[in-house]
Amino acid sequence: MTEKLFYQDPYLFDFSAVVTACEPQQGGFAVVLDRTAFYPEGGGQPTDLGWINGLPVSFVKEAGGEIRHLVPEALPAGTAVTGRVDKERRLDLMQQHSGEHIASGLICKTFGCDNVGFHISDLFVTIDYNIPISWEQLMIIEEEANRAVRDNRPVRVLWPTPEELKTLEYRSKKELSGDVRIVEYPDVDICACCGTHVAFTGEVGLIKFISVESHRGGVRIEMLSGGRALRYMRALQAQNHAVSVALSAKETETAAAVARLQKEAAQMKERLAALETQAVAAKAEALRGKGSVLLLERGMSVEATRRLCAGVGESCGGFAGVLSDCGEDGVRYALSLPDGDLRELTKALNEACAGRGGGKNGFVQGTLRVCPEEAAGFLQTRIPGLTVIREG
Repeated sequence: MTEKLFYQDPYLFDFSAVVTACEPQQGGFAVVLDRTAFYPEGGGQPTDLGWINGLPVSFVKEAGGEIRHLVPEALPAGTAVTGRVDKERRLDLMQQHSGEHIASGLICKTFGCDNVGFHISDLFVTIDYNIPISWEQLMIIEEEANRAVRDNRPVRVLWPTPEELKTLEYRSKKELSGDVRIVEYPDVDICACCGTHVAFTGEVGLIKFISVESHRGGVRIEMLSGGRALRYMRALQAQNHAVSVALSAKETETAAAVARLQKEAAQMKERLAALETQAVAAKAEALRGKGSVLLLERGMSVEATRRLCAGVGESCGGFAGVLSDCGEDGVRYALSLPDGDLRELTKALNEACAGRGGGKNGFVQGTLRVCPEEAAGFLQTRIPGLTVIREG
């Protein structure tokens, strides 16, 4: 059995120990110590990282009461070692885990629900609850949670006897037996937990909910605490500041400025569509009776390419095609042959010009991965009397 120093003092980062076993395994060697301050992965909390005799510890797990540390080199049994836990990572995980307890305690107490999932990743803390909860309700909980942080109450860790446990009301995901570790956040949460926690709620610093979405009949919530929450808020502030500068708007008014831009863009899009309709009609009319025509254009949208081809097809009295050079997006094409069959031509065009597309009833459209001139040259070999007209 490995002595768990992290339960005696979660703020212990440097310690001495003796190797009791060392076995090769994938990725290195599993080293067992007689005592350790390294927390093993479990209960939703990731493994501690750090060093043993200068060797990096990349993973820690518990099996059969032994705590195994994955290191890249062997440390023979009987070797006296010194260990150092990555302090910043441990403190961060303590903040995240403690923030989750405060949030979950308040949520479960307020809504009478259960925490059915919990995980601390490198980015967010993810928690699942078994009932729907709205963002507005979460904002009320967030206010209460940060009030509990500011109260800076001591966090208690209890090891109740089996008799005491029977009369103790606490949160747990499953029926527990044997030694049960209870963590209490006064007036906020009391829960069976094996993780590491801060000594006072004030050390959590800040609790911030990030998102909530429906999940298996309940919700999945993302949240951050402490330094992670602060860095996240700073990143949001930097983004919002950049937006405010770009829009010449106060930082508290960027949403309204974006809404105005969206309205202006919608109006401009309507105006552009009207002008495009006029231009298509004029170009089609100018080609009336010209026979088979292929237009080489630039930067036209899918819809504009289709509409121009259809309009020209109706007026020219023969085959009509539009090739629009769209830069990195390739060449958009639309081909029209009223009362004709373009399937064979389209298949050959796609094969010759690295294209994709198709259609029916005498009209096809798609994209090509060659220059417009090469595609035009191919079509001239297949359409007798085809007139190629370049934009401008």
